[in-house]
Amino acid sequence: MKVTTALCSAALGVGLGTLLLPGAALADTTVSPATTPVGGTVVLTATTCNPKSGDALFRVTGPNRNENVRSTTAAAGGGLSAELFTAGFTLGTYTVAATCGDGSSDGSATFTVTPIGGAPAGSGGGSRDNGALAAGGTLLGTAAAGAVILFRRRRPASTVA
Repeated sequence: MKVTTALCSAALGVGLGTLLLPGAALADTTVSPATTPVGGTVVLTATTCNPKSGDALFRVTGPNRNENVRSTTAAAGGGLSAELFTAGFTLGTYTVAATCGDGSSDGSATFTVTPIGGAPAGSGGGSRDNGALAAGGTLLGTAAAGAVILFRRRRPASTVA
């Protein structure tokens, strides 16, 4: 009975980990460049949004902003993108969260507005949903460890040195 319970638990862990990892790994919003001077332009891209599902909505929040930027422009590498002009932005870090036309989240990214002549432009910022990746990895790791322990205990005594 204990073996069946352990196998069911391991299978459940592997199944949940498999479900959580792909969605989190695919959601990806990028901002390029990651650092821009006041009055600069950043490109917001929701890489997994399907243009056929409707517009992408970028929610920009930061020191003096809480606004939406809508995009219908297909990005060269896939997804949807929009340009954001930073004139009038306060110095600081801003967060961009994207929602696809079908209502799914595409993750979030950050960019920093610096003084004119400040830090050079970066290559782009992006972040994935690391919480879901960590949960999926933990489930997979726990299931693997449980399977190893289970199979060690099931060996016949004659094969153990």
